[in-house]
Amino acid sequence: MTKITTHILDLTHGCPAAFVKVDFYHIQSESKRIKISHGTTNEDGRLVTPLFSSEVFESGDYELLFHIGEYYKKQEVQTTNPPFLNQVSVRVGLSSEQEHYHVPLLVSPWGYQIYRGS
Repeated sequence: MTKITTHILDLTHGCPAAFVKVDFYHIQSESKRIKISHGTTNEDGRLVTPLFSSEVFESGDYELLFHIGEYYKKQEVQTTNPPFLNQVSVRVGLSSEQEHYHVPLLVSPWGYQIYRGS
């Protein structure tokens, strides 16, 4: 069964990024995406439930959309107006129905890093 999870670490404060909104989309084409789910990270910077967990799987391109600008605004971090990073969009290709995909985000108001975790 395919499962996709994430967690967010705030590099500015050196802690998990709590209460960040995350949306998850299936990319149908360059002009069409279907919202599959959404969630908000907990105090540990993790979603309580996976963004996607299904026995019905379709190989293809997906997008995680992290609402980072809102998070740093709540943290009262000085950024530009509009924020340099308002929403971080990460597109990933999911190819196997037997895989667990973990996509952690390391973030600051000025940059980010993403990787496939375990």
